[in-house]
Amino acid sequence: MSSNRVIYLTTILTICSLYAAQPIQPVFQLQFGLTELQATLFTTLIMAPLGVAPLFYGFLLEAHSVKRLVRGAILLMGVLEICFSFTDSYLMLLVIRGAQGLVIPAILTSLMSYISYTCAKENVQHGIALYIGATIMGGFLGRFLSGVCTDLFGWRFFFFVLGVLFLMIYSYLGRIQDHVKLQYATPSFNSVFSLLKQPIFFWLYLCIFCVFFVFAAFMNFLPFKLMSLHPDYGGAGIGFLYMGYSMGVIVAISNKKIRAFFGNELAATSAGLFLYLIGTAFFLVENYWVMFGGMFIFCTGMFMAHSLLSGFVNTLTHENKAIANGLYISFYYTGGTLGSFLPGIFIRDFSWTVFVYSLLFVICLSFFCCWRMKRSL
Repeated sequence: MSSNRVIYLTTILTICSLYAAQPIQPVFQLQFGLTELQATLFTTLIMAPLGVAPLFYGFLLEAHSVKRLVRGAILLMGVLEICFSFTDSYLMLLVIRGAQGLVIPAILTSLMSYISYTCAKENVQHGIALYIGATIMGGFLGRFLSGVCTDLFGWRFFFFVLGVLFLMIYSYLGRIQDHVKLQYATPSFNSVFSLLKQPIFFWLYLCIFCVFFVFAAFMNFLPFKLMSLHPDYGGAGIGFLYMGYSMGVIVAISNKKIRAFFGNELAATSAGLFLYLIGTAFFLVENYWVMFGGMFIFCTGMFMAHSLLSGFVNTLTHENKAIANGLYISFYYTGGTLGSFLPGIFIRDFSWTVFVYSLLFVICLSFFCCWRMKRSL
């Protein structure tokens, strides 16, 4: 297996683990007698460290081996997944998910930096787009297979399989060449602030924060909404709704053509945000099949914005790429962490409709950020 295939396979497996609990949170709610917001903590806790840790790992990558860091993280993930599958305590399950949240950014930041440093400059956008495609595939497979396996074998089975796969990929990763030459200058927080002081980076990071805030909110609360609409659908029915995720893979593969069609990254990102807005509006209709159709538009818009902006970061950055990527992931998952929890208050205290309208407002904020990016060029 080539090093590139190992990298992308590792990405898929890591994202599978990140989102495996999301579609079956209603199952955890019933088994442990939880409230809806308590059940969402299975996703919120694993995302929370992702908002801070990538920056730390960005610094770490500037001075240490990518291969050593990612292999150690993969080994730990395998052990944690197997422990998760055998745990009966709700508190311990949350602790394990939180620990995984500390490990996952080490993997994601390492892999993104590996790609950006090993690709020729003219191929960085394409390499990152393939990486985004792998994360999309992982997000779909993690949610879909978790739902199906839960209906067939119980919720523990899929997490045990993930653990075994992590241990297998650990051995494969030993074969990749650690030829990535990162800058060994001792980094400082000045490099972080210097990036954030540049308007183009500030508004780009804020834009992806808003984009993933909305995405995480829908992905986290849709399972509960679907279960209330159709209690007989089960995990497989919820998993099937994520078929719209397939559009993300198509978008990632077509990244270059999309950018060429619209002329530049920001024009294409604006088009993606428009589709995102339209797809979100579909969720105002409380019908499974309308939501199913809307998910295709919703995911197309989201992944257009995400794949273009993530590649744009690497195009803009010539030094300290690991830190720039770490900041991108930090803003991305900080938005996801807050989005996976806070909007639930609107459902609890008001209604699903108010929840959707609040997220439409956040997408409008992302349009504003994109406009400010254009003015910063």
